[in-house]
Amino acid sequence: MALFGRRAATPAPLDGVDVVLADLDGVVYAGAGALPHAVESLNRARDGRSLAYITNNASRTDASVAAHLSELGLATTPRDVVTSPQAAMRLLAEKIAPGSTVLVVGGDGLVVEVEKAGFVVTRSADDAPSAVVQGFAPEVGWTQLAEAAFALKTPEEDGGIPWVATNTDWTIPQSRGIAPGNGTLVSAVHTAVGRLATVAGKPEVPIFQEAVARFEAQHPLFLGDRLDTDILGANRAGIASALVLTGVDRPKHVLAAPENSRPTYILGDLRELHEPYPEVQVKDGVATVRDARVAIDGADIRILSEGMPVDLVRAGAAAIWSTGRAIFGFRVPERLYADPFHRP
Repeated sequence: MALFGRRAATPAPLDGVDVVLADLDGVVYAGAGALPHAVESLNRARDGRSLAYITNNASRTDASVAAHLSELGLATTPRDVVTSPQAAMRLLAEKIAPGSTVLVVGGDGLVVEVEKAGFVVTRSADDAPSAVVQGFAPEVGWTQLAEAAFALKTPEEDGGIPWVATNTDWTIPQSRGIAPGNGTLVSAVHTAVGRLATVAGKPEVPIFQEAVARFEAQHPLFLGDRLDTDILGANRAGIASALVLTGVDRPKHVLAAPENSRPTYILGDLRELHEPYPEVQVKDGVATVRDARVAIDGADIRILSEGMPVDLVRAGAAAIWSTGRAIFGFRVPERLYADPFHRP
């Protein structure tokens, strides 16, 4: 992985990047408020490159997201925001005829994109929709989920209609904590009908392809807070990634990350975008990141020296990842996954 084999004169994560693509929840903000250091770090990142946003949250329009970011101090236009509903419309256009009726499970962010794509919105399975599209909104409840289930009762292979989900994030960071995400709502419909949705947003690649094409990115860097959606999706799309420890996934999740969900960079917060990324060395079972040193000793992981908290996470991850073994095969000291990093 990209964490291994770095030379001593390592550049900052932003060096050579032409477009920064940032997730929102857990990276820029939690709830309505900006996370510490996010706004100033992202504004500084604009110097010499483009700044755009990718979000799986389907509850708001690109215009409302842009307005919120601008209020936080990040001057943003709707074009700078790539949403999972936009990616979902790409998928729907491949599956159904122009002007078809689509049953929408979700809020304004999804309805607006369905209408912009030229489809007719319905909320009832009785209107014989040609497809179901489902995205998160706080107001989604049993009635909308039931209508989706009624419309999807026939499997697609038996002549049933397509089902597209904007995303399947299990959780959403909020100012009061971690709340259920669209994945839980999609799962409720799946449980009722026994079908799987086609997913448009992260970790699937359509949303990344839309962003890269829109901004003509040659060397993008994606910033995310989730391994299973953000980092996995960036890896699938061939995009360098940075996991920032201000959202959902914590140090213990980083240590246990499967190979396909490992980031290029691990950051405590977004200030580190602008700092030289330290060399990560793994030799004879010992991973070293500046003053942090972690050793593999059979089934034991030993902290030889701690260094800075984020370097300890980097060293621990490098040591474990270099073995090709799953974390449950080790005895891990609690100190290695201590969590001093800000989160909602």
